Amino acid sequence: MDTSAAPVLSFDGVSTAAGHRDISLDVRPGEIVGLYGLYGLVGAGRSELVKAVLGLDRVTGGEIRVHGEPVRIASPRQALHRFGIGCLTENRKEEGVFLDQPIARNITVTVWKRLAKALGFISAREERDVAHDLVEGLGIRIAGLDRHAGELSGGNQQKVSLAKWLAADTRLLIVDEPTVGVDVRTKRAFHELLWELARDGLPILLISSDLAEMITLADRVVVMADHRIRGEVDNDRDYERMSGRIIRIIHDRATSAVRPRAVEA
Repeated sequence: MDTSAAPVLSFDGVSTAAGHRDISLDVRPGEIVGLYGLYGLVGAGRSELVKAVLGLDRVTGGEIRVHGEPVRIASPRQALHRFGIGCLTENRKEEGVFLDQPIARNITVTVWKRLAKALGFISAREERDVAHDLVEGLGIRIAGLDRHAGELSGGNQQKVSLAKWLAADTRLLIVDEPTVGVDVRTKRAFHELLWELARDGLPILLISSDLAEMITLADRVVVMADHRIRGEVDNDRDYERMSGRIIRIIHDRATSAVRPRAVEA
C-alpha cells in the first residue's frame, strides 16, 4: 500500500441527517480502513455513515470526495455505475443475494446492462462466462451455475455477493460485517480474499464489531461512537497492543459520557 497515493474516498468535515458531525477520513488504493464500534455503544454510526456514501442518507455539511472530486450521490445504483462503489452488506440473505435465483444471475446482476443484447435480452453464454470466471477465482463451491443461491452455505452466499461487485469492476469496496454467522475456516478464507483484493490495489472500507477480525484485516482502525470519530490507530498487527489501544479509546469515551457536569454557582 502506497500511503502517499491520493485517496479514492474522502470525508471532509462531513455531517449527515443521521447525526454524524465533522467526519474526516481518507481511504487510499490498496488500503483496508476499519470502522470499529461495539454494538450498544450508543449508536456508533458506522453503517449509517456508509449510507451517506451510497446516497441513502443526506449529507448536511462538509464534502464526500471520490478521486478528489466532490460528489453528491443519489442512490446505490449511481454509486456503482458512476463512481464504482460497491457495498457487501451484512444482511446477505435479504440484501446480498437473491435466494430464489440462479447463481449466475446473482453474480451478473450488476452488469446486466453490459450483457444485454438487442431488445434487452441477456446473453446466457456471456452471463455464464462472467459467472464461471468469478466462481473459479473466488473458490466458490457450487454444484452448478444454474443452482439457486439459497442452496449455498452462508460463506458461499457471501462470496457470491462479493462476486457481483467484482463483476462490475468495483473501484471501492465497502464491507459491512463480512463474516457474521460463518465458521472459522470460512472466515479465514474470506479474509484471504480481502487481503488479495487489497494487494491488487482495491481500497476497502471495512465495518466490523469483531475486534480480532478488525485487527487481522485493517491497516488503520477508526473507532466510532455516537456518530463521531473518537480515535484512530495505525495497525501494527500486535493483537494485545492494538486491542488495548482500541479499548482505551472506547473506555475514555464511555467515561466522559457519564462524567457529571460541573454545577455552576
